[in-house]
Amino acid sequence: MPRLQRLDIDLNAVTSTAELHATLREALGFPNGYGANWDAFWDAISGLVEMPVQLKFHGWDELATRLPRDARLLRQCLDEMKNQYPQLAAGVTFG
Repeated sequence: MPRLQRLDIDLNAVTSTAELHATLREALGFPNGYGANWDAFWDAISGLVEMPVQLKFHGWDELATRLPRDARLLRQCLDEMKNQYPQLAAGVTFG
């Protein structure tokens, strides 16, 4: 199956860490046993699912205001993937 070219994730309705992880799990197709924490997110994106070529987050600035720690950790995971696994990482746009 070819790699998904673009995935848009709407973060506008996310108001908690649990909602953020649920949104990411559903959008990126994480397995049912996803642990809903940042270590589990890293494990999922770096080995359990195929990331899209392009990933666009909608409502990023609002999310970063509501959940600054989670926004920072999400960005760190995605940046780290780009550094460690550039051929597998998504090009990410924070909009």
